[in-house]
Amino acid sequence: MLKLSRFLAILVLLSGCSAAVESRLDLVRGTYMTAGESQFAGDGNLGLLINADKKFHDGDIAGADAMYEEFNRKNTDVTSGDFWREATNFAFGANANDYRPFMMDTLFVSYYQLWAAIADGRWNDARVIINQSYARQQNMSVAYKKLVESNQKEIAEHTETADKIERWAAYRDIMNPALMYLSGIYFLTAGDFNDAVTYLGRAHGMVPENGFVVDDLNLAQSKKKPKNTIWIFIEDGFAPKLTERRTSLPLVVDKGLSLVTVAVSQPILLNGNVTIDGAEQIANVDAMFMTEYNEYHTNEVLRAVAAAAGRAALQATMFNSDSDAAQILGLLSLIYSESTTNAEVRTWATLPKTISVLRVKNNGLIDLKSHGNVIAKVNIETPGNYLVYVRLADGRQDIKIMKTK
Repeated sequence: MLKLSRFLAILVLLSGCSAAVESRLDLVRGTYMTAGESQFAGDGNLGLLINADKKFHDGDIAGADAMYEEFNRKNTDVTSGDFWREATNFAFGANANDYRPFMMDTLFVSYYQLWAAIADGRWNDARVIINQSYARQQNMSVAYKKLVESNQKEIAEHTETADKIERWAAYRDIMNPALMYLSGIYFLTAGDFNDAVTYLGRAHGMVPENGFVVDDLNLAQSKKKPKNTIWIFIEDGFAPKLTERRTSLPLVVDKGLSLVTVAVSQPILLNGNVTIDGAEQIANVDAMFMTEYNEYHTNEVLRAVAAAAGRAALQATMFNSDSDAAQILGLLSLIYSESTTNAEVRTWATLPKTISVLRVKNNGLIDLKSHGNVIAKVNIETPGNYLVYVRLADGRQDIKIMKTK
């Protein structure tokens, strides 16, 4: 009984590693846009993403852009495999590695860099960002298709370990329709109608029910520039969070008590999105995240089962060794196994839940209402075409007004 009590105490102590990461991410969401996001300042990719987002909201556009560029330099190819990364995961757990971005993370970096270029009036840079982002999306689409095909084979071969996962379907391949629409508006207001038709057509293909996209596509096809028009992009809520789900099974070996633990992530869709009267959804980030997560999760489950088997074998070998210190070696191997068994729960926590767009004529003061109640105001002082960025989260807001070309 004493051995079992000690065993369970060790299990409780060692199962908190991913929980600590989850708590830090919850703190980032809870203090979003009101405090310095320093919880992940030294955490490589994740620190770059969260702190660049913070700089953007603080109005430090150049600082945010520099951090996004640093992220791009570090992650020239987020779709390739990495043997040493997988080896480190197996030996020391998921948290021993730098955060590996989702494909959608890199597309949101392009999305925010495009906003930054427009805000600074760097029109040539904006065009470069658009071209680079589309090339990146094309490469990711190919990689994503291969991932899906590979997982289908894995599931067929491991039906006993690969859980049935709900299949989400966001957009064709792995695209960001908000980025496509913003790119199309950039070209439309600049009078570059051929490129406008291309990008607005792509956005329409992903969100065919959005009437604002249809209106702008019709303008581009008619080679007409909009006049005194305001496009308000509204981000609200937060994208899904990941939590760790651990399953542990004690196993009695000849000279000790071993433990087989499988740790995998589990998504939680967060509440708190705000519906703006008259706005139409341009991107369902929940669906984008889940569509990609499902495919990675299949791999995660298979790797977690394999890792658990390997660690259980190590424990059994230590406990059953002929050494006089077999009990100590077995206990040390158990502690090692449990401390290095954790799921990847890190995500770009400040991404929105949804992005909607409101397209209105320029008439000075614009009230953003939710169910008839004014929750934010946009004041346009002079005539012209404008792009407006709005971020809403738990009563907090950031509004940036940008005149187009």
